[in-house]
Amino acid sequence: MTTYRAWEVTGNRTFRLVDREVRDPEPHQVRLRVQYCGICHTDVLAAEGLRARADQPVIPGHEIVGVIDAVGPGITDWHRGERVGVGFLAGHCGTCGTCRRGDFVSCRNQDQTGTTTDGGYAEIAYARTSGLVRIPPGLQPADAAVLLCAGLTTFTALHRAAARPGALVAVQGIGGLGHLAVQYARRRGYRVAAIARGREKEAFAR
Repeated sequence: MTTYRAWEVTGNRTFRLVDREVRDPEPHQVRLRVQYCGICHTDVLAAEGLRARADQPVIPGHEIVGVIDAVGPGITDWHRGERVGVGFLAGHCGTCGTCRRGDFVSCRNQDQTGTTTDGGYAEIAYARTSGLVRIPPGLQPADAAVLLCAGLTTFTALHRAAARPGALVAVQGIGGLGHLAVQYARRRGYRVAAIARGREKEAFAR
C-alpha cells in the first residue's frame, strides 16, 4: 500500500499528521503531487471548526500548485506532468441549474477546497478538472499559489469596477490581498491610493 502524508484537522484546532492511502482519481478528477500550498485566512473555517461537519477530518489549504500525477477515466484535456493550480472553488458540475445558465461560481454541487473537501496541506491532492487552472512555465509555485485566491479576489474586484485607465482607485488595507490589488491597479493604468493604519505600510505600498 502506497501512502502520503497530510495534515488533517478535526473540530477546533485539532491537527494531526497522518498517512493516507494513495488512490486512483475518480472520473472528472486528477491526482496531484503538491509542490506548494499557500495559507489563507479562509483556512480558519477548517482550523477553527466552523464547518458544517467539523467532526469529520479534512485537509485544509486551497492555494494549491502541483503536478498532475494521474488522471481519472475519460479525461482527455489534462495530462500527467502538467503543472496546475487549485483554488477555493473546487470545480463546478456543469449540469445544475446555475451551471446551465453559465453561473459556474454559484454551482449547487461545488465543493470548497480545504473546507468541504480535502485541500493541499498534504503531499498528494485530488481535484475536479473543472476547478483546475494551468500554471505558466517559469512562474514559481510560491508566487503562483497566492494568485489562486487573494490574487483572483482582488483582480476580480478591479475588473468589475470597470474603471478607465487614469481613474483613481483606493485600496484599503495593504496586507495579503491589498498588496496584490496595488500592483494590479498600477499595471492597469490607474492612479492608486493605498490606505492603511499608520505610516509603516507606506514604503511597502510604494
